[in-house]
Amino acid sequence: MKSKIDRPTFGPGGNSQSFYDEGYKSTLQAPKWLVQKGLDAYEYQAGNGLTAGAETLKKIGEEAKAQGILMSLHTPYFISLSGVEEEKRLKSIDYISRSLRAAEALSADTIVIHTGSAAKITREEAMALAADTLTRNLEVNGNTDIRMGLETMGKINQLGTLEEVLTLCKLSPLYHPVVDFGHLNARNLGGYFPDCDSYRAIFDRIAVTLGDEYAYNLHCHFSKIEYTGAGEKKHLTFADTEYGPLFDPLAEAIVREGVCPRIICESAGTMAEDALAMKAMWQTARGA
Repeated sequence: MKSKIDRPTFGPGGNSQSFYDEGYKSTLQAPKWLVQKGLDAYEYQAGNGLTAGAETLKKIGEEAKAQGILMSLHTPYFISLSGVEEEKRLKSIDYISRSLRAAEALSADTIVIHTGSAAKITREEAMALAADTLTRNLEVNGNTDIRMGLETMGKINQLGTLEEVLTLCKLSPLYHPVVDFGHLNARNLGGYFPDCDSYRAIFDRIAVTLGDEYAYNLHCHFSKIEYTGAGEKKHLTFADTEYGPLFDPLAEAIVREGVCPRIICESAGTMAEDALAMKAMWQTARGA
């Protein structure tokens, strides 16, 4: 396990539009920019593939470390833990290996992995395939000290309910849940987090299933997400008043549970601004 972080931390997934509007062009400039804004975390986005070279990633990692920014990395979306074609599933292990090497260069302590699809097979079959892929992954990447995060997902035909993620995390202490509260709300068609207790239940369930340490520094994603009958449709900003979830009760839950999650904001273009709004809500909740 990584050493504990004794406070909740907040940051964006990728660069906000305001970052570019202010004249910045390179992610190498992001860590200092984030500190100036009052943020302390950043998730490097490699969803469409890892395109930056090792030297660039290392420079970003060194700058993040110098600025005190906690780093994570989102792995490519085309990783398919539950793919029915064995060749694709084995290729996914290679993508995880590359992501771990990139995370090491970035001085990131966590990678985030999508858990897979259950669109054309039963959920039981999809879970069995995902478990097989993750077990084989341990044979290749079992010596890493980087947390391999399995994310809760927003579409109903995807693997990624909280229970499915926790079941897969039981395969190894290296696997950690990554709770995307917007995804859980979307796949349950809204209203999933009506109050503080509904958020507290997530932390409690993780602690009971995996151990207190997994809940204490839980890696989270948060954004408001539009949904249809199939679940997630698109990410929104905090300016939206129609879709949820709301962060205020989560801020209260964090204080009452005494946990210190890292919360990565995935709003549409306003990630840094909305991350700052979340930090302010947390500070209000704890009476700061």
